[in-house]
Amino acid sequence: MKDITKTIKILSSLADENRFIIIKELLLRDYCVGGLARKLNITEAAVSQHLKILKEVGLITGEKRGYYRHYRVNKEILKYVAKEIEVISEIKRESSVLCPPSNKNDCLLCRKGS
Repeated sequence: MKDITKTIKILSSLADENRFIIIKELLLRDYCVGGLARKLNITEAAVSQHLKILKEVGLITGEKRGYYRHYRVNKEILKYVAKEIEVISEIKRESSVLCPPSNKNDCLLCRKGS
């Protein structure tokens, strides 16, 4: 998977409020589905669906402990996304001198066929 595709998939998985909260809770301690459901006041089925999405992008891992599976955050993936955001935040903007706001037709960047 290309870096940008990977980053977008990870960020998309975090864009849901419940999934973001799940990640925050799993950073504090390991939880099973039932524990997360009670903590978030949503159904176990809903938690399972959220966990599935988070697992698909590698943000969480699960470990079987007796009858239950407990989940934890893969911090390396969080660090990877943080680094990608840091990299794009450091991009230097180009001058917009080539795009005068007065006339779109005079702009070298906006002109059709450029």
